[in-house]
Amino acid sequence: MFTGIIEEIGEIKTFSKLSNGAVVEVVCNKVLEGTKIGDSISINGVCETVIELKNSSFLAKISDETLAVTTFSNLKQGDKVDLERALTLNSRIGGHIVSGHVDCVGKILKIEKLSQFYNLEIELPYDFSKYVVYKGSITINGISLTVATAAENRFTVAIIPHTFENTILKYLNTGDFVNIETDILARYIEKMLSVRDNDKKITVGFLQENGFV
Repeated sequence: MFTGIIEEIGEIKTFSKLSNGAVVEVVCNKVLEGTKIGDSISINGVCETVIELKNSSFLAKISDETLAVTTFSNLKQGDKVDLERALTLNSRIGGHIVSGHVDCVGKILKIEKLSQFYNLEIELPYDFSKYVVYKGSITINGISLTVATAAENRFTVAIIPHTFENTILKYLNTGDFVNIETDILARYIEKMLSVRDNDKKITVGFLQENGFV
């Protein structure tokens, strides 16, 4: 699990596609502190396991599934990536609960610089738009953000300058693609509402009648 608060920007040193999956080496500094082989690190919002450690980099193996559902298939040497180590039990959750399991890829439609913050508009597949709600949490390339507006399969987020300048958002352009993880709580609620107990479907009305909401 992660918090969506980026610790540092890393750089892809090598990205090698294999017959199954790929291996990536990421140059970094801060996230190597206290990291051991087998630990999890979020790379652009994707939870990856460290398989090798070097003085100024780590290696991770990427599965075919990850290549299929994220932007990783287009990674190349020199690309910048957002990095975060897995949270610990005594960590403050400054963002929200992030699993590191990317749902889909979104496309940047607009990046707008305003006086006090940046507006970012993103389009995502219709199947995932139901999980994006006004003032809800969403993760973009591993960054915990709040939805400012949501309509059909588009949404916007307002980003403060500190977040924009200290993540790879500052390197992105209109038309670029990003990894999207919707709020995991929405997925659990959807699952609970679809469960049937003694042929009675759990609905919002049922929860209200029984004092759950």
